[in-house]
Amino acid sequence: MTGLLGGGHAIYLDGRSGRAANLDCFVAVPGLGAERREPELLHLEVPFGAELVHYAVGPASCGVPGLPAGLDALWRSHGRLPWPRLVEPAIRLARAGTILPSAHAACLAMLAPVMTMNEGARIYSPGGELLGTDSMLHQPGLVAALEIVAEEGAMSVYRGSLAAALLELVEERGGLVTRADLEAYEAAWSDPVAARLLGLRVETRAGLSGLPETLERYRSARGGGEEGRVLALLDALGASPPSTAAGGDTTNLVTVDEDGSVCVLTTSLGLGSGDFLPGLDLHLNSMLGEVDLLRGPLEPGRRMESMMAPTLVHDSEGVALAAGAAGGTRLRTALLTVLAGVLDDGLDAGTAVTRPRFHPVGRRVANAEPGLTDEAL
Repeated sequence: MTGLLGGGHAIYLDGRSGRAANLDCFVAVPGLGAERREPELLHLEVPFGAELVHYAVGPASCGVPGLPAGLDALWRSHGRLPWPRLVEPAIRLARAGTILPSAHAACLAMLAPVMTMNEGARIYSPGGELLGTDSMLHQPGLVAALEIVAEEGAMSVYRGSLAAALLELVEERGGLVTRADLEAYEAAWSDPVAARLLGLRVETRAGLSGLPETLERYRSARGGGEEGRVLALLDALGASPPSTAAGGDTTNLVTVDEDGSVCVLTTSLGLGSGDFLPGLDLHLNSMLGEVDLLRGPLEPGRRMESMMAPTLVHDSEGVALAAGAAGGTRLRTALLTVLAGVLDDGLDAGTAVTRPRFHPVGRRVANAEPGLTDEAL
């Protein structure tokens, strides 16, 4: 899941200069200017197949949103259109509603305990019946929210009407985000981390994913059949720690324009806190409840850690591949599998993405998706 009150990471390559930059617009730890207190989280168990996954949600799980500042930074540095024009397509969709795809419906069925809390019941379970495949999803409040963005820009979340609505809800329900948190937040540009994959130059970010080191370890599996492909991936990935979250809550977008500029933007709400801004249908993030991201003390104002790794691969002619992934602790596996599928196995991007995957969770254990061949297993 994603939304305006989440966070993310981006990489942007300017087609004219050929230079790339990373953008950190991930969620920050809240609590600036307030007395320190532990977040009072609501703990839930969500079934993913036969596995019960533990989540912590509620208003106190909401960190300081970073995505709006990231969108503003991208717009100021590289944008061409005014905000009213940028949000026009989204407003049209919000007014008309949209058909719920089967994958989203399946996800909603698993996450119903959170998605139908509070205001979410009206959106995802109108009349008491959970939306299913091909149901019409209506979020009329998004029209009002997007009209505010059109008028005030994305920074409304920090100093405008959307900030006022967020602070009012957080105060009412016992959250931690303060006015000082919003006023202090800034998206941050930095140089990409360099790596090599199959002799090609890669630009990405480090963080919790460990992607740069993983790419460096990968060796071509051409001619080795399915067994060789699997062994090459396993050698590069090593043993991954077991995931404590389902990790499918992330959205990735890749955009290329006619000038050759490329943007990869990975964003997430986490699972979502279960709280929506009244009348605006904006879901609060739940990053303080994402166990995989909690590394060390949570200091107010500090960025939370992230496994996101938006990535560019360059060959002699320019950008050969632009990619990002969802998956939490499985994100590194997903990215390497897809990159290797395109660059080593010669697959088109769509086939590389949909090909069944496996994910090592220990030295002798791997999770496997249905459809893997007997040779691979």
